[in-house]
Amino acid sequence: MKKVAVCAAVVSLAFILAFSAVAQDKTLKLAFMPGVADPFYFTMEKGAQAKAKELGVELIVGQYPGSWGPEAQVPILEALVARGDIDLLFTAPTSTEALIPVLKKISDSGIPVITVDTYIGDGDYTKESDYSFPLAFIGTDNTKGGMVVAEAMAKMIGEKGKVMIENTNPDVSSVMGREKGFMEGMAKYPGIEVVAVEYCLDNQEKAQAQVAAVLQKYPDLAGVFGVNVFSAQGAYRAIVNSGLGGAVKVATWDATEDLINALKNGENDLVLAQMPAEIGSLAVEYGVKYLKGEITEIPNKKVVPGFFVFTPENVNDPDAQQYIYSK
Repeated sequence: MKKVAVCAAVVSLAFILAFSAVAQDKTLKLAFMPGVADPFYFTMEKGAQAKAKELGVELIVGQYPGSWGPEAQVPILEALVARGDIDLLFTAPTSTEALIPVLKKISDSGIPVITVDTYIGDGDYTKESDYSFPLAFIGTDNTKGGMVVAEAMAKMIGEKGKVMIENTNPDVSSVMGREKGFMEGMAKYPGIEVVAVEYCLDNQEKAQAQVAAVLQKYPDLAGVFGVNVFSAQGAYRAIVNSGLGGAVKVATWDATEDLINALKNGENDLVLAQMPAEIGSLAVEYGVKYLKGEITEIPNKKVVPGFFVFTPENVNDPDAQQYIYSK
């Protein structure tokens, strides 16, 4: 009986060792679910793919939604997770509230979640709440960026005049942070009045029409802040079409080739570039470290890369070209 017990123990140990070896040899699979099809997320994917290749893991990318919002994102996200072979998910939630139960269900199923670019709830994952489950938020300090844009625009318009914000979605953390920062920044200048805040729902044509309408109402408008790719591109085109290019200052967010070319052509006055490739790379890096047990948590559950501000003075500098988003 002792021989049988010893043999059984040896067999069990061998099985455990073999299973561990297989587990170690298993290629980790991380999934990325973008927010919408635009150059920012394309660039984020490239940064993530480069880091995945470097670390020897597989990156699976969900289909890019054709429009922004939970209605477009959630079905693709659920199909992505339904594969059944994903070890970790990082995603840009398209709503602060609507994505909480969806991502909570994924997390509860055993798939760790990191949010990138946008967050759920108020973004503070360290406090006890129904949205504290993500490992981290990795993205820009949007409020700080909005304040930087406000300071720059204030100088451009001589610290006086009427300005507007062309925003996108009122339930998305990133753009609301930019609006908040811009409003706080402009509050320091008593000679400047924010006369309008419009939401184009990520529709460039709608943004263009909204800015044109505000110009009709306020023909002495001094400046416009376009808070993301679609709102920014619509904003500067409305100004150019009205014949007010240069007279009405335009500050934009996201360094697409279109916006950079507009800056070079004098149709735009400032472009704030985020670091999407770095955000994607960091999501993969921290995700892999967590899955391998090299870290058990991410400090403060937050990682915040910086940003770069393009101006007419530096837009052609060789060192600045790395911050332009790729297609």
